[in-house]
Amino acid sequence: MHPDIHLALHHARAAELRAEADAPRTAAGGAALRTRVGWALVEVGLKLALRPRPVPAHS
Repeated sequence: MHPDIHLALHHARAAELRAEADAPRTAAGGAALRTRVGWALVEVGLKLALRPRPVPAHS
């Protein structure tokens, strides 16, 4: 590939990536975060619920 064409393609792709990075996050990104946080809370809840508790001794 000719170096000038390669450089032009590189600049075009870099501009696309910069525009994508600068774009505001969409609602789908918020939903993905909400899903990850939700599953993390479920995991913490299960760990707390399944933690073995000491059995009190009968006197």
